[in-house]
Amino acid sequence: MHDITRIRGLLVGHAQDEAALTGCTVVLTPGGAVAGVDVRGSAPGTRETDLMRPCNQVERIQGVVLAGGSAYGLDAASGVMKFLEEEGVGFSTPFGIVPIVGAAVIFDLGIGDPKVRPDAAMGYAACRAAYSGPKGEGNIGAGAGATVGKIGGQEYAMKGGLGTYVAELQVDPGGEAEPVLVGALVVVNSLGDVINPWSGQIVAGAYDRSSKTFIGPGASRNHVNTVQVPDRLGTNTTVAVVATDAVLDKEGANKVAQMAQNGLARAIVPAHTMYDGDTVFCLSTAEKCLSGDRAADITTIGSVAAQALAAAVVRAVRAASSVPGCLAVNDI
Repeated sequence: MHDITRIRGLLVGHAQDEAALTGCTVVLTPGGAVAGVDVRGSAPGTRETDLMRPCNQVERIQGVVLAGGSAYGLDAASGVMKFLEEEGVGFSTPFGIVPIVGAAVIFDLGIGDPKVRPDAAMGYAACRAAYSGPKGEGNIGAGAGATVGKIGGQEYAMKGGLGTYVAELQVDPGGEAEPVLVGALVVVNSLGDVINPWSGQIVAGAYDRSSKTFIGPGASRNHVNTVQVPDRLGTNTTVAVVATDAVLDKEGANKVAQMAQNGLARAIVPAHTMYDGDTVFCLSTAEKCLSGDRAADITTIGSVAAQALAAAVVRAVRAASSVPGCLAVNDI
């Protein structure tokens, strides 16, 4: 099962408006998770990312929200906080519980109804739907309004979506220890094309329906841009959560998030542009008192996280379904 909820301590829930083509996805960690983050794109929309830096106080967070709606979608995190407060989950203070919830958004206002955006009610609904089991991929949650290949303009874009993948890391080959799990969940809404990094073939991207050919940079063997970038600042963004049950501290989680961004660079051409707000969160759900020696080399975890994230990107567009005005790869 290639679903990030294989990792102990994670719950995932989705909520979406299928008519308006927008939604949100929550990754809850009721037991808390050590968190890191790396923001690589130049047009981000985020919440609580500064708190995840190694020099800052709070060690564990209780959830991450990925949402559509551009900056409006950050409101979904308020509903997640409300849900977690009702469950008694959060950072304990003398004056009550304060749930710590990170968030990052994509711009999906160019498809569907731009006046409908994820809000606190939708974030709360996603929490109500969260559990530790497969939840689907493609046009679900924050992937409802995701599109890719907008480097040629929205008229050439293809449907993006949500994808997930889990890799196993054998830390004790031949022994009885369970493998360390490293997983990724991603919402692919990129300016660039999606490439299969293992074959080098374009999977989805800027597509000319009349000639039935890909026209974006991914269609060129040397990835030379042949299409003028439209003047639509910040109307894209790929956001992701990578997670592991290995022991990481905040510094390690931030390094893994940084290395995981390599997965986006391998599978999206171009990535981390001035027109994307690419953001990757890293969560470690391990508890040292329960995990024994499940600490793993950070370089190894980061390398596997990058591979898992690249695989999740490819799965996201392959699982997507066409919507009015935007074809999915399965329909060409």
